[in-house]
Amino acid sequence: MPTEIDAVVPTAVGDLGALIRIPDADTPLPGVVLVDGSGEGDRYDWGGWPEWIGDAGSVVLRHDKPGCGGSPGHWTEQTLQDRARESLAAVEMLRRHPAVAGQPVGLYGISQGGWVSLIAAAMQEPSVDFVVCHSGPGVSPAEQERVRIGRELRASGLSGDDVAEAMAWVDERAARILRGDSPESISADQERFAARPWYSIATTGAYDDPDVLRFASRIFAFDPLTVLPKVTCPVLTLLGGADTLIPVPASVAAFAEHLPPSPDGHGLAVFPGADHGLYMADPDPAMPRRDQLAPGYLQMVEGFLSARKSVDRKPTSSGLLAR
Repeated sequence: MPTEIDAVVPTAVGDLGALIRIPDADTPLPGVVLVDGSGEGDRYDWGGWPEWIGDAGSVVLRHDKPGCGGSPGHWTEQTLQDRARESLAAVEMLRRHPAVAGQPVGLYGISQGGWVSLIAAAMQEPSVDFVVCHSGPGVSPAEQERVRIGRELRASGLSGDDVAEAMAWVDERAARILRGDSPESISADQERFAARPWYSIATTGAYDDPDVLRFASRIFAFDPLTVLPKVTCPVLTLLGGADTLIPVPASVAAFAEHLPPSPDGHGLAVFPGADHGLYMADPDPAMPRRDQLAPGYLQMVEGFLSARKSVDRKPTSSGLLAR
């Protein structure tokens, strides 16, 4: 049976709670650090992903975001670069586990975690051996949010005038976030639209929270095109053809045009009909969620990990920060 052990990832804000999943298979195996997307997230909140990625041939580590799962700090006070350094700390910690024993260790970034993984890989020291970018946008956070909100507004059946008014505010809000206006002033001005039929779509759940607005001010300006040329490790980019949260064609172009050649090769796939999570359908209690993943997705991850596996690497160190 696979085993899971408690661990900690030492970071600038303190030790983050972590779990390491070791599959019931011959080890050592490549190591994978899961990098979460937006919002809150703790080590117990990953659903089946640690199992699925582990069964594809890896030792998997996932950890709390700051302020989640009892860990110190708070994720809204971070930048994407802070998250990248946190991910690198997890890579270094996983490298010391005997189940990895000198095998390559990489990052598996989902959505926002894709940006974080690319930043970490571009830092190059300590090194990342590979990246899997799952639904990671190839555009800035500001542009990705504009696309997401615009699609939700148009899908809601609102009139063209309402959509235009909403998008005018979305653009004004983004410009004010980027120039550093206070969240309080943005929130106060936003309230004048509270009676509009588009208000909940364009604001609720993210932009009605001053802490999240402050977080947005720390990440909105990031442009993945500035880091992609610096990523020298192999990158597997996986996108859903029916993803409504990110601009898929623009993301394909960004990865295809701006990643430098890698001696071990990159991979890029768009799964027709798959959503942001690379699922083919909404959750169905009568069907295992794993069975709803895009056909061929897990096999592609398994092949990528198998190609990374080294037959002659020696362990770099031993021991584990555990609790």
